[in-house]
Amino acid sequence: MFIGHFALGMAAKRLVPRVSLGVLFIAAQFLDLLWPVLLLTGVEQARIVPGITALTPLDFTHYPISHSLVMATVWGVLVGVVAYLVRRNGRVALVLGALVLSHWVLDLLVHRPDLPISPLGGPKVGLGLWNMPVAALVLELGLFAWGVWVYVRCTTARDKVGRIGFWALVAFFLVVHLMNVLGPPPPNMTAVAWAGQLQWLFVLWAFWVDRHREATVG
Repeated sequence: MFIGHFALGMAAKRLVPRVSLGVLFIAAQFLDLLWPVLLLTGVEQARIVPGITALTPLDFTHYPISHSLVMATVWGVLVGVVAYLVRRNGRVALVLGALVLSHWVLDLLVHRPDLPISPLGGPKVGLGLWNMPVAALVLELGLFAWGVWVYVRCTTARDKVGRIGFWALVAFFLVVHLMNVLGPPPPNMTAVAWAGQLQWLFVLWAFWVDRHREATVG
């Protein structure tokens, strides 16, 4: 799951129109923004096993801090608390916290049973849609189309940056997603971790575009 997470960030703009799309992206991708850092520091591990699923060659062997259900809930609560302290708005806090937890829920749909419930060990879960490529792609592209539609419906461009910049962001998302699906396996996990850090480009792009669009709800 990649663009599906960002789709929920776009759709959440309808609920909290005064929150920047960049902030919504950070919340929706919080777990995957944390994961590359933990990979690079050796705290969490993964390996490349071509063919382990039909859509990704990554074997997520150990990521209890970033991707266990318990810790995803903890991160969601922490993000919600910080949001409340900054904005003094319960709705904003709830939406941002829920976006963090939504990441684990979407991953549950596509991952094979490698998502831990607890960071202390125990069962791992995953419904395995990555082994059903058509279903996984329909789900993710459908989510993305819905997220784009909601964002466009609840905002309007103030200028060319808001209009062209947003649609360029959408196109770039689709290109990167296509490369992830059809491209060759990455050379090593270090490359994967650094590529994960490039997600901040989407966050910065979203901050920039959203400043040039005006919310039409709320």
